Amino acid sequence: MITKITAKDNKKIKETVKLFSSSKQRKVSGLFVLEGVRLCTDAVNSGIKIKIVFFTESAKEKYDESVSLLVNKAEEAYLVTNDVFAKISDTVSPQGVIAVCVMPDIESTRDIISAGERYISCENVSDPSNLGAISRTAEALGVSGMILIGNCCDPFGPKAQRASMGSMLRLPLFHFDDIDSFYEFSKCKNLTLFASVVDKDAEKLNLSKFKNGDVIIIGNEGNGLSARAKDICDRRITIPIIGRAESFNAASAAAILMWELMK
Repeated sequence: MITKITAKDNKKIKETVKLFSSSKQRKVSGLFVLEGVRLCTDAVNSGIKIKIVFFTESAKEKYDESVSLLVNKAEEAYLVTNDVFAKISDTVSPQGVIAVCVMPDIESTRDIISAGERYISCENVSDPSNLGAISRTAEALGVSGMILIGNCCDPFGPKAQRASMGSMLRLPLFHFDDIDSFYEFSKCKNLTLFASVVDKDAEKLNLSKFKNGDVIIIGNEGNGLSARAKDICDRRITIPIIGRAESFNAASAAAILMWELMK
């Protein structure tokens, strides 16, 4: 059943606005928001549960097949006016489709991490655009999953999801509270941890050989890896820099590292 909403102060609209803007609200509710036809249909195709779908009349006319799919999969469906949609939209040129989704569990599923696979890990990466871009490259290169450590930005925030172009809906994500808990887990799983550092004395990436069970960890955009991560990782690797730049952007560094990891 489709219900029409014409009032901007509708309770469902207000709740959705909060989900867009507040990481805390997403965590408390266990819900996150996707905007745009492609992301919303990617969620359905990736097995993400759709709780609510909002769409405009023009979106229904232009994307009838996709909107019908979302309406059939959602627990609740709302036809909204353009003014109401503008109230909740987070994009400059909205397509008229928004889905409120149930957040996947990235805590208890981490037992599927295997020594037979290869992973990229992010410690305290704070820029959602970087996180999204890293996941997109990881999926493209065949990395088995992305492991988030510590205070990374919210992977289910709108900026991260847009930057990932759907990759974070398809790529397995895992989370650990800190590097020590991940280290203990890695030893039980027979994983080898590689700390990515800016250090001319570290092992040169182009000379490194990777195998299944290897995990490369990259750090925060401004501060790099924590001192603890550098200390407890099994090996330290660095991307050789020839020019005058001191370091790489986190997403660029991750792309180079993952290319070598998956050779």
